[in-house]
Amino acid sequence: MIRKLTSFSTRHRWLTIVVWTILGAALSFVGNTMMYDVTDSQAGDFLPKKYDSAVALRIAEDEFGHQPDPNALTVLVGRDDGKKLTPSDQRRIAATAAGLGRERITAPKPEPLMKDHSQTPRVSPGAVAPDKSFRLLTVSLSGNPSDPGLQDVYKDFRDGAKDAFAADGLRVGFTGGIASTVDDTEAEEPTAKVVANLTMGLIVLLNVLVFRSIAAAFVPLIAVALIGGVASGAVVGAAKLFGIDLDQSTPSLIGVVLLGIGIDYFLFLMFRFREHLRNHPEQNARTAAAETTGRVGSAITSAALTIVAAFATLGLASFGQFRVLGPAIAISVLVMLLASLTLMPALLALLGRGMFWPARAWKKERTGGISARLGLAVSARPVRYALGSLVLLGALGAGAVGMKMSYDQQGLHETAAVRTAEQISRSLPAGVSDPHSVYVQSTDGGDIEEGALDGMTRALAKAEGVGEVGKPVLSKDRTAARVDLFLSVKSDTQKARDLVSGPLRDTAARTAPQGTKAYVTGTAAVFADISTAVEKDLRLVFPVAALLIAVILFLLLRSLLAPVVLMIAVGLGFVATLGASTLLFQHGLDRPGVSFTLPLVLFLFVVALGTDYNILITDRIREEMEKPVPARHAVAEAVRHTAPAVATAGIVLAGSFASLAASPATQEIGFATGLGILLSSLVLSLVLVPALAALLGRGLWWPRRAGRSQGHHQAPEGPMPAPEPYRPYASAPEYSAPQYAAPKYSTSQYSERR
Repeated sequence: MIRKLTSFSTRHRWLTIVVWTILGAALSFVGNTMMYDVTDSQAGDFLPKKYDSAVALRIAEDEFGHQPDPNALTVLVGRDDGKKLTPSDQRRIAATAAGLGRERITAPKPEPLMKDHSQTPRVSPGAVAPDKSFRLLTVSLSGNPSDPGLQDVYKDFRDGAKDAFAADGLRVGFTGGIASTVDDTEAEEPTAKVVANLTMGLIVLLNVLVFRSIAAAFVPLIAVALIGGVASGAVVGAAKLFGIDLDQSTPSLIGVVLLGIGIDYFLFLMFRFREHLRNHPEQNARTAAAETTGRVGSAITSAALTIVAAFATLGLASFGQFRVLGPAIAISVLVMLLASLTLMPALLALLGRGMFWPARAWKKERTGGISARLGLAVSARPVRYALGSLVLLGALGAGAVGMKMSYDQQGLHETAAVRTAEQISRSLPAGVSDPHSVYVQSTDGGDIEEGALDGMTRALAKAEGVGEVGKPVLSKDRTAARVDLFLSVKSDTQKARDLVSGPLRDTAARTAPQGTKAYVTGTAAVFADISTAVEKDLRLVFPVAALLIAVILFLLLRSLLAPVVLMIAVGLGFVATLGASTLLFQHGLDRPGVSFTLPLVLFLFVVALGTDYNILITDRIREEMEKPVPARHAVAEAVRHTAPAVATAGIVLAGSFASLAASPATQEIGFATGLGILLSSLVLSLVLVPALAALLGRGLWWPRRAGRSQGHHQAPEGPMPAPEPYRPYASAPEYSAPQYAAPKYSTSQYSERR
């Protein structure tokens, strides 16, 4: 099937390229214009409906018509001179606020398929500081806070409010909701641009250094950008079709994954294409591209399906943020796989030897170099290199002892929104800009009397962590009630979550009127429930994903022992990466713990993506072992041919993920995945796995033995002869003819005879 697909794409290379170009242009437009219509920034919306905070949110919507508003922002209004607000000031603030609430904000005319965010903001009065130094207003805008269109509307409102209050000698500050989102975006934008440019520069520089070619430096980037547009449109289309909301971080993760694995797969093909052209100088580019992709295609397919299978297991997760991330990544990787077997071969067939222009040295294979020396060293001393790798991974993995999960959502930037929140917290309860609510619902259908809630409100006011409690509000049919309260600590901290999930919920449950049940919701309550859901998902997804990856490896390698070796290797890489991340963020930077999403996302990315490199090296080891040579000779040859591709691809993919570290929201994921990919490519794939293969020999393929199906005689497993191209090395031992008769034909001749 793979060979038929690649053969068709190379025969009809122009048609293949044109079709992908049209798809890329069309679906890129769809993805860019509609992505924000299918993303949701409310973490509570991804919780299963059985959780306490999710039930409270449903009561709020059904009984009170309230929905969580991710855009609700708090506006602080005070005097320019810092003095107390006078009654006259209070009246001017109220009048100006009312005027802002009547003024419609007109957004620029949107492009086709884009939403028009023109609207009239909802402005309502809030608390006054006890010392009369400021008054708060609550403002709400409808839409996705991550959408640049809505952010422009907010900026218009912000600028208009500043001017309106300044006319009365008043100053304003904005915090919470979309204000914090916009401030964080503006703070990160310069760094993000620099990092993006550095990432692209890294890819171009590495390709230039490796291939000494202009085309090899830029063609992969252009192709991957085109494929990324197709994948983006496909994900948005699937989300629209099935009515799924994506998490707001999903688009950036998709972009990083596609950039990384797309360049990786292109590099795998280009290295093998160059090797094939070198061994078959008489062959035309179309035939060479078809044969190259046909040979490497099975490894690329297995590598891509490993990622798909791993992320597909997220469909079993109860937390919706994970459950929607899985299908989105899986669809994107499947698009990249299809492009790897069609578009990339078509480009190689079209450009041919021009892919490596203007370099000429590639036509003659280097007989030495780092890769050759590494292959010789690992295969000659496998015990030393295997132990060295295990010691390094074990030392890093030890850092995972005592690891804690952190659910803190506060930003790391010192923005205007952060400073405004700090000013508010000095005069009012810290949670005043992010209130929590206790919803009481009748369990027997009876009415709730307002007086019956007095005992609950008094108990809540005395509960640990509660700063202020409002008066109860009954629903229209009197079967539900709402009690609003402010926490005395910031609601986006671990302390707030501990208070809500412990004393606050216990107090509400204990003092709820007879015949009713109480539910608590708010930022701290939602993330307390998320922590419970995530812990359950980790126990389910890890083993299922590992099992699926093992099955794919078994189908590719047709062996029982080889998949076990690879799974142990990638497992050690995962633990080492998690330990290093814990050492840096939890201990080194003194944070409460590592991000709650890190273990699961890291497991999937490092295990699934890291397995790509192990598949590539193992597939080449098997190919070399099918030749009539000793196993250690085969390992040395496999490392010599594969190390440049694996090392280059690993650095590119690690650099792509490291770009996520520019944003505080994804800083830990960026660092950890970048480190994990480097360990997977440079330590596991090029040292540990080859060393284990050299130790196990052809027994690695038990119960199947490499070379048996081809009818080749099996070479003795004794000392390894020096590989033919670099026989002059002093480290290579001498062998007499009776001990091992070396083949009289080269590797390329051997391939032709096959």
